[in-house]
Amino acid sequence: MKIYVTNVREDEVQFINAWQEAHGEHEVAYTTDMLTLETIQKLDGFDAVNILQLNQISTDVFGALANKGIHIMNLRNVGIDNLDLAAAKEFGFQVSNVPSYSPNAIAEHAVMLMMRALRRTPESDARIAAHDFRWAPTIARELRMQTVGVIGTGRIGRVVIDILQGFGAKVIVYDLHRSNADFEAQGLYVDTLDELYAQADIITLHMPETAANHHIINAATLAKMRPRTILVNVSRGGLVDVDAVLTALADGNLAFYALDTYEGEFGIFNADWRDKKLPDARLEQLLARPDVLVTPHIAFYTETAVSEMVNQSLDAGVAFYNGELPSQNVEL
Repeated sequence: MKIYVTNVREDEVQFINAWQEAHGEHEVAYTTDMLTLETIQKLDGFDAVNILQLNQISTDVFGALANKGIHIMNLRNVGIDNLDLAAAKEFGFQVSNVPSYSPNAIAEHAVMLMMRALRRTPESDARIAAHDFRWAPTIARELRMQTVGVIGTGRIGRVVIDILQGFGAKVIVYDLHRSNADFEAQGLYVDTLDELYAQADIITLHMPETAANHHIINAATLAKMRPRTILVNVSRGGLVDVDAVLTALADGNLAFYALDTYEGEFGIFNADWRDKKLPDARLEQLLARPDVLVTPHIAFYTETAVSEMVNQSLDAGVAFYNGELPSQNVEL
């Protein structure tokens, strides 16, 4: 089969080439361009298209692909909210994503952010850069002395819990689906989010964004937390009301906010803004604060994870082509 891979990043190329070398019976072409009505003209003779979540796929694009005989679309990521799924079904597409590439990558990043917040490294790094080597006032806290509230106990949340318990931290968890027998046996579950907010020194979010939990962290929920709470978000930017967080930080009602995802990140993260004005005033405010740590959606960004995203998506395309249903299939 012939596979066309779009909006390829430089770091993905080695893994695409390695997959092609291991699967010589198939042909892979790739481009840094997005998939659009214009670039579709290059897809004559191809059997499948492989894309990233940043690429919005409309009804017109699905129709144009179908007109070229392409009915297989594979995403190299988890999220599928960039697709017009009704159009995909209408035009007879088979769609896959990569629901689990490396939970450890994201879990480790979340715990790293917690550790940096506890060690107050943004403050101490700034002082050291200015050649101020005094210790005070950035005295740290130890992770083993904290109660960490984990919201969401899916693949990533479970790895976070394992890591935290290895450090000796007390862990409490909340999930709408209280289905982990081991967590029940350990007594980790709390019955309500209010209980978690009241008890936790650190709160870390590990859930998808839905209409029901958009801005689940807001002025009202922040008011239920301890003033020394550290909040960590490596899940989805829309889970957090940033204005409410900025107010809580300024008022001393939240100790620290560490984020890898930001509600307005599209077009900003993974781009070079040196010597340019950022188009987002709230992000500027976050970056200016010593009690905020921003990473630009890189929790997933490891060799293992990127390799899995490439390999699983290409393998799923071959499975569809061979009349099989891969585990990564998206039900339309």
